[in-house]
Amino acid sequence: MSMIRDLRAVVRPASRVSLRKDASTPYDTTRDPATPSAVVDCAVYRDGARVPSAKPPTPQEAMRQVRRDGGFVWIGLHEPTEAEFAGIAGEFGLHPLAVEDAVQAHQRPKLERYDDSLFTVFKTIHYVEHDRLTANSEVVETGEVMCFTGRDFFITVRHGGQGSLRALRHRLEDDPELLAKGPSAVLHAIADHVVDGYIAVADAVQDDIDEVETEVFSPGRRGGVARGVDSARIYQLKREVLEFKRAVAPLLRPMQLLSERPMRLIDPDIQKYFRDVADHLARVQEQVLAFDELLNSILQANLAQASVAQNEDMRKITSWAAIVAVPTMVCGVYGMNFDYMPETHWRFGYPVIMAITGVICLGIHRTLKRNGWL
Repeated sequence: MSMIRDLRAVVRPASRVSLRKDASTPYDTTRDPATPSAVVDCAVYRDGARVPSAKPPTPQEAMRQVRRDGGFVWIGLHEPTEAEFAGIAGEFGLHPLAVEDAVQAHQRPKLERYDDSLFTVFKTIHYVEHDRLTANSEVVETGEVMCFTGRDFFITVRHGGQGSLRALRHRLEDDPELLAKGPSAVLHAIADHVVDGYIAVADAVQDDIDEVETEVFSPGRRGGVARGVDSARIYQLKREVLEFKRAVAPLLRPMQLLSERPMRLIDPDIQKYFRDVADHLARVQEQVLAFDELLNSILQANLAQASVAQNEDMRKITSWAAIVAVPTMVCGVYGMNFDYMPETHWRFGYPVIMAITGVICLGIHRTLKRNGWL
């Protein structure tokens, strides 16, 4: 059971490694020309240790070695073409539908069981650093990791420029007791690695939402009225959260299946630890759903503030129009060119009319200001 106690220690450091862009290169520049260029690494593991070799074997050589001497082979590929993947698929007997999904990518997170293998799709999430959230800011970037789990092989197919599994492979190689459990231990490590990435991204997105929320509810004020923030920024953040949600929500059911339903290809000692992954994934899903609801509330509050500000502006315009209407009316009356009009020939007519106009305007101004219109 010491291996099981060490399981979390092996895979947990992945949560502290950001899913950065990684331009993966072929595992050996001197490889055989027949080797697919998409292969990042290929190794045979026996009794929990990587079998040393003068140069990394081709997938076909590795499989022949496993069938002859035992163990399992772990092959990592990055964005293979159909032609590059065809030979590997034939060698390992992968189902054509799963092969098609792995090559074309843009798949929903899922778990599919075929005769002698499991096909699992994970969406990786990378948080895009930015100085300030704008209406065009990219907050999360997604990639994909497809896993083929067999009795004596494990194949990963990565799509996207981030989500490298190189560091995870090295950490697993440092724990022979764990790797001795076979391909199911690798599948769990990848699932835990991906979900830990979700947790890190969720914390970063929470900071962005807190920043927007602070600006909406504690903004700079002009004339005592909150002016709000650009609604396009909130909507952009909501779209990014939706992309995050599409990666997290569909994966919950596959993790529950891996943790609850006995499977021939999953070691029983490893299966119970999928429950921990499913639990963390459920917490992230709740967090993402809360983000979506909170952003809806923030967006509505911001629109309401903008509407209140517009109404306040209209009230001020209407108030000043009412004040200006008094001298406009007086000037309009005395602007009529009649010869016989009262006060037109009176010596004190002009100052009296101006004084009366000023008093009326001042009275209207004080009344409107007292009622909060100015």
